[in-house]
Amino acid sequence: MLGNTKHADVASADAGFPARLDAVAAETETLLERLLGATPEAGEKARPDRLLAAMRYASLAGGKRFRPFLAVETALLFGGDRARALMVGAAVELVHCYSLVHDDLPAMDNDDLRRGRPTTHKAFDDATAILAGDALQTLAFDVLGRPETHPDAAVRIDLVLALARASGIGGMVGGQMLDLAAEGRFNGNVPQPLDRAATETMESMKTGALLRFSCVGGAIVAGADKAAQAALDRYGVAIGKAFQVADDLLDATGDAATVGKATGKDAGLHKATLVRIMGIDGARKALADLVAEAEAAVAPFGPQADILRAAARFVAERSH
Repeated sequence: MLGNTKHADVASADAGFPARLDAVAAETETLLERLLGATPEAGEKARPDRLLAAMRYASLAGGKRFRPFLAVETALLFGGDRARALMVGAAVELVHCYSLVHDDLPAMDNDDLRRGRPTTHKAFDDATAILAGDALQTLAFDVLGRPETHPDAAVRIDLVLALARASGIGGMVGGQMLDLAAEGRFNGNVPQPLDRAATETMESMKTGALLRFSCVGGAIVAGADKAAQAALDRYGVAIGKAFQVADDLLDATGDAATVGKATGKDAGLHKATLVRIMGIDGARKALADLVAEAEAAVAPFGPQADILRAAARFVAERSH
């Protein structure tokens, strides 16, 4: 009977997950629309039309908003305020969108397609795309610094520091550098193969760090204690690793029409991925292990964390 009850709980959480994800996506869209409005904020002189248009193009009407979802759901786990959690989610989404704009540039991954439409530098131009990415990044920290995000300045400082660490030299940007180095960008185009440990480090920085912040940021804004934050940190680490493995599998086995961007590029660029090291079946096994690790991390929170367990399964099963 207990086993059947547990199975029913899993099925219920999985069934409810899409609606919860869509709800946060819609709320995040509304919030980003406001944050990217044409009226200058206090201290701003003007918001140039072309720059604002590129920022909006890069960040509105696209994506599953999985990072804001994690921020909101982890905050709600501790009784946090939804509006404050959405501000944290918007901040991490702005950083994520900026990173995609810059990743797609010719000097980086040189992609023409993102979410099924032209990338920002194709829709505008390289210079505008660079500046739009810069502005999206700085706006993220503007958002975290606002009293609207949390009335306690100490909490806002914790959030700013955590996002800076997740997105900078020791996080996403550092991981991107390691990724380019592995391709051979800085060694005469000679790829520099990475072993599994080095690949996991690179991927945990490049992709995992922002997902990890989303989980911990939600806990911080909700006032969770250090033990609870540590549990969400472990969950975020596993989710981040799983997301990248799933992304690598999509690149290896998916098609551009379904995924919404060019596929099959990792092998051609000699990118360091677990798929390349372990093969398709090995990567799928690693992905299943990471989902189990994520589920175990939130086990102490009981049924209240069912939606986070469903999120871990979603990461493994997504098709785009």
